[in-house]
Amino acid sequence: MSLLTHLLACLFGMGSWVSINGLWVELPLIVPQIPEGWYLPSYLSVIIQTANVGPLAVTLMHRFRPGALNEPAVIYAIIGLGTVASVLLGFFWKETVVVAGVSRSVALLVLTFFLAIVDCTSSVTFLPFMMRLKPQYLTTYYIGEGVSGLLPALVALIQGVGVVHCVNGTQSLNHSLSISNSALTFDLQAVYQPANFSAEVFFFFLGAMMLVCLVAFLLLNYHPSVARERPNGSYTNGVKQKARKNKWAEEKPMMDPYRPANQKPRSSFGTGSYSWMQVFYIFVVLAWVNALSNVILPSVQSYSCLPYGNNAYHLSATLAAVSNPLACFIAMFFPVRSLLFMGALTAIGSGLGAYIMAMAVLSPCPLLVNDTTGDVLIVLAWVLFILTLSYVKVIIGIILRDEGHSALVWCGAVVQLGSLLGAVTMFPLVSLYSYFSSGDPCNTKCL
Repeated sequence: MSLLTHLLACLFGMGSWVSINGLWVELPLIVPQIPEGWYLPSYLSVIIQTANVGPLAVTLMHRFRPGALNEPAVIYAIIGLGTVASVLLGFFWKETVVVAGVSRSVALLVLTFFLAIVDCTSSVTFLPFMMRLKPQYLTTYYIGEGVSGLLPALVALIQGVGVVHCVNGTQSLNHSLSISNSALTFDLQAVYQPANFSAEVFFFFLGAMMLVCLVAFLLLNYHPSVARERPNGSYTNGVKQKARKNKWAEEKPMMDPYRPANQKPRSSFGTGSYSWMQVFYIFVVLAWVNALSNVILPSVQSYSCLPYGNNAYHLSATLAAVSNPLACFIAMFFPVRSLLFMGALTAIGSGLGAYIMAMAVLSPCPLLVNDTTGDVLIVLAWVLFILTLSYVKVIIGIILRDEGHSALVWCGAVVQLGSLLGAVTMFPLVSLYSYFSSGDPCNTKCL
């Protein structure tokens, strides 16, 4: 295998979600400077789900007009759009416009929608494009997708975003009864450390990362050493050109090497390796793990971690981001394709997610809140939660890759569907009904 192709596949995958992931980690620096304040995350959730019109359009095209969509052209367009939108954010994110008598960050919200279109649509275009390369490179692509969350988090960490110092403050408390004097008491207050560089620089960095993704995609298409890594036949627009006749036919995957040659097809899905019940099971698991790992648990991460202190919060966020590409790296060498094993890992990850959700519900006084054991458990829970479910997602991608181009299109569509269902579930609980209570990283007052 070509090391260059591995690197390019990783950089290509990195561009899938780097912009939106970067925007999320930059929120502590953005929010104090815009009129929407901490309502912005709620707006972003709605905008990102609205952007699912992109993958919906692509999926419908593949379903009703197979081979009509120029897949590389779409990828060039969305990467270019992501690059331009990221750079424009660096110039205009603080600009406001008065709408119905209220100041609004129109430029920020509109450009975020374009970034969301790019990232959501990448799920149904980047993955199917990887059919052009040998199966081993799909795992490398997933590593890059994991890096799309890790890299912005590390840069934001260097930037100093969200770093809190607890300092002594004073608070005047009036005694009850008839005492008119005030008693001066000391309390710890959370003070955010000034950033080492501005949000503008961070957005320009995101634009540079999208540009790197564009260059990687160009090389994946045209570099000679990459061409040698393609399987027999060439894929264009989701169809495979057969060598015998100069005609185009609907892409059908090669025989699955994991299925015995004399075994009859169990269904009309892909190679027929799986029955329709198994296909349904695979897609349900895929939707479930993406709903949990992409939306449901990340939306309550601060509630689950901040009661244990700012260090626990940052450690869990950083190590969880590392766990994603680590799981992909493990899957590269140990791709266990067993559906039973997949279900067991999903159950373990869901159990860890249930523990994290329980701590978020109990915030600001979760279990072991004043004990070092509580800090260790919440960090471990986050790391193992992301590690197990990320491994499941990669294995499903490997399985569906062997089932053909259209299977990977549906893979991306189900990923977005799972994220959408997660957002629809969590948005009212977190943003409308304020079901969760925030913990104070400097003052945990629990009995």
